[in-house]
Amino acid sequence: MSKVKIDKKIVGYSVRQRGGKSAAAPRPEFRRETTAGGAEIIRMHEKLERPEMLIGSTYKVKTPVSDHAMYITINDIVLNEGTEYEKRRPFEIFINSKNLDHYQWIVALTRIISAVFRKGGDVTFLVDELKAVFDPRGGYWKPGGKYMPSIIAELGYIVEKHLILIGLLKKVELDDEQKKLLEEKRAEYEARSKQQDAFSKSEYPEGAQLCTKCSTAAVVMMDGCRTCLSCGDSKCG
Repeated sequence: MSKVKIDKKIVGYSVRQRGGKSAAAPRPEFRRETTAGGAEIIRMHEKLERPEMLIGSTYKVKTPVSDHAMYITINDIVLNEGTEYEKRRPFEIFINSKNLDHYQWIVALTRIISAVFRKGGDVTFLVDELKAVFDPRGGYWKPGGKYMPSIIAELGYIVEKHLILIGLLKKVELDDEQKKLLEEKRAEYEARSKQQDAFSKSEYPEGAQLCTKCSTAAVVMMDGCRTCLSCGDSKCG
């Protein structure tokens, strides 16, 4: 059998069967594209190996339903680094917390989300899926008046925030008319439901403390005993 030297790159092969027929072997599908100028663009796909170092961001989540905070880390892989096609794509997610009550579903959720990230394609659907999860025991309010229906939903908001940061999602902005209407409604609500400070404009002596019975700043020290000048409650009976 003579030897044949191949000078060109092998891009495919076939297996010759009996009878002279040849069966083409399936070629592995790599998510690569070539532009009109000949530049090769690498897309995200499940066969992309993890580099030794990834860049990412860590977000702190403190909820009133848990005594311990959660720290959510999302690492990104940089595709086509140093070229005009450079893009960041989420590659993996980790959740760390001292609270071990939710350890099992945290591990399962991080593995599933990381697998979806590494699969490539459009991963923005995860945001809506996570935000749609409701806790049957009820949600909680975040500082600033934002309601969270569950811890999983807040995780969805964190993923959305990160995807906006790396450019996969666009931040929804209100137009000028909507902002003006929102400010008017907020000012109207605050004026209507404004709470009066219990310690301001008080008719009781200066330095009076808040009464635990009638919630009035009218508790003073009288005859060696703390007495409320509003309801008469006294620690001395």
